[in-house]
Amino acid sequence: QLQLVESGGGLVQAGGSLRLSCAATGRTFSSVAMGWFRQAPGKEREFVATISRSAGSTKYADSVKGRFTISRDSAKNSVYLQMNSLKPEDTAIYYCAAAGLFRGASTMMTDYDYWGQGTQVTVSS
Repeated sequence: QLQLVESGGGLVQAGGSLRLSCAATGRTFSSVAMGWFRQAPGKEREFVATISRSAGSTKYADSVKGRFTISRDSAKNSVYLQMNSLKPEDTAIYYCAAAGLFRGASTMMTDYDYWGQGTQVTVSS
């Protein structure tokens, strides 16, 4: 069982940066791949980034590639999303998610068993 709590969202101007954090409680954090998803108003939730259990593999949505970086710190049971060069279209609620036990880094929402409550990111033009 994992509980996930996101933080770090807020209001930023276009071109700015934010760093989202996701703190996990539970003994299996190091055994699960982690991901970030987002949902903009009136749109479906979409994949943003994922990182494997060992942090050896990462994947990104094309829309954020080169601007966002996902990382994890197993000592702190945390995963992070560094977001640079933010654009108004990045405005959304950002969700942290934990994949099923021993699953690889996945872009599919259905591969994630645990979700945080979300943190709002608003990018003004």
